[in-house]
Amino acid sequence: MHRYVERAENVARFIDANLNLTLDLLPGSEEQWEPLVLTLAELPLFESRYDEPSRANVIEFLTFDAENPNSILSCLKMARENARAVRDAISSEMWEQVNTCYLFVAAGSHRDLKAGDTHTFFSRIKTQSHLLRGVTDDTMSHGEGWHFGQLGRNIERADKTCRLLDVKYFILLPSAVEVGSPFDALQWKALLKSASGFEMFRKRHGRITPNRVAEFLILDRQFPRAICHCLSSAQDSLHTITGSRVGTFENPAEQHLGLLCSRLNFTPIEEIIAYGLHEFLDNIQAQLNLIGQSIFDNFFAQQPVQDLDSHRRAWTVSRTVGDTLSRAAGGSE
Repeated sequence: MHRYVERAENVARFIDANLNLTLDLLPGSEEQWEPLVLTLAELPLFESRYDEPSRANVIEFLTFDAENPNSILSCLKMARENARAVRDAISSEMWEQVNTCYLFVAAGSHRDLKAGDTHTFFSRIKTQSHLLRGVTDDTMSHGEGWHFGQLGRNIERADKTCRLLDVKYFILLPSAVEVGSPFDALQWKALLKSASGFEMFRKRHGRITPNRVAEFLILDRQFPRAICHCLSSAQDSLHTITGSRVGTFENPAEQHLGLLCSRLNFTPIEEIIAYGLHEFLDNIQAQLNLIGQSIFDNFFAQQPVQDLDSHRRAWTVSRTVGDTLSRAAGGSE
């Protein structure tokens, strides 16, 4: 549920930031909408349904297209179905907020939006997501279910920050000639605004440079949308769920997440750039997919029921060994 809502919010962020970027383009510059589709790895599906990556087509595809599993409408629909499935575990306020967010988008249409209302529409989607997060924190017990929500949201957020940075650094810039140009600076500014990190970045680093932006969005431990912060928070929730100590692991999910967190904690940005930022981010995305699958396999996937006789034999052996050890311990005293 939380992963779908976070994904919907991030898609709204991508579109809204690109709309703002078009306002700052130099005369004669071409709007770029195809990178938004590339960010979500949905280009083949888009090309099969639309003739060109125009503003209207991309916004329709990423917002209202029910055939696109990563559209805002599809994500909120799935979040609503997940909320319905765990209705007894969440508060009434959470259920109402998920419904409110879904119905708001379901009642809209890109064709009905006026040019001046587009920014307001996507800003409201972000606000609805923030409201759900606040309602969840204030009305749900911070137990296992709450930590699963935190775990899902932080993994999804790390993935989207990773994809956003990867697209800008590797795909969006047309040529090396434009590196350092006013257009390049506008794109890095739009990138930070997509992650709501423009003000926090300027406060910490001042002037915008590509390496500093990459360092901020990957390695910063305080900014809530930085990859390192997201995964550290996810790791805390996972350890709380399992009860294992930090620095140890009891299942593959904890092992994979711990390895990735350690890599981020001890790798400087200079080493990342030397290795290749695209290659590094691509590897992180692969690791996040592996972590997500491991969490599903360990906590949610249906497992074959052990044969009852085998279970009884194992229990008998365990009890016999325990009794033997107890007698041995008593004899030694």
